[in-house]
Amino acid sequence: MKQNGTLSSTPLNVYSSIEEIGDEHVGTSYETPMVPNAFEIDDNLKQALIEKKFKEIMEIMGLDLTDDSLAGTPKRVAKMYIKEIFSGLSPANKPKITLFENKYQYNEMLVEKNITFHSNCEHHFVPIIGKAHVAYISSGKVIGLSKINRIVEYYAKRPQVQERLTVQIANEFKALLETEDVAVIIDADHLCVQSRGVKDVNSSTVTAQFHGRFKEKATKNEFLSYINIKA
Repeated sequence: MKQNGTLSSTPLNVYSSIEEIGDEHVGTSYETPMVPNAFEIDDNLKQALIEKKFKEIMEIMGLDLTDDSLAGTPKRVAKMYIKEIFSGLSPANKPKITLFENKYQYNEMLVEKNITFHSNCEHHFVPIIGKAHVAYISSGKVIGLSKINRIVEYYAKRPQVQERLTVQIANEFKALLETEDVAVIIDADHLCVQSRGVKDVNSSTVTAQFHGRFKEKATKNEFLSYINIKA
């Protein structure tokens, strides 16, 4: 197959796989796929480059960028990509977390439920909108409630697959709190399902990670009861 005037060594079955993955809920790695030099370009230059490329995309689609409504769109999209919806790609934006001693000796589970998040499907770059439910049992440290939301938001603000998002959030809390006793459930709507392809507006996707004591039936069921999900 020719590519940019040269023969591509990519076999045809790889292109077939790309098409298949694009229409399925498939992720290829726990870590968000990033190139090694992802942060050698600063955000200002990234915005300028995205603005230029997005302008080209709009022109290819036949849009008139001299129209007042469209003229600023490439700039707005570039800023949105870097500063907002994909801000979680940069480690510089990772929330600063302060932990506290569990002075109350509270040894039951803590549940933060219905954490609203907005992410984007990495296959089509369309929104994933959902709620995350996070629980942990302290091993001596506790975390501020608002920081739980911010960690969810940080990992959501990048091109994602819901399974990976669930694992990344759970692993982050395990590492931060130095405990295996962590659970995460995500219930989300995928616009790649609702607005294209099968166009099913009623289904949602649920993923879960249970670690430590949350693998025990009684503890798991207690958590599920708090978030109104039947085992």
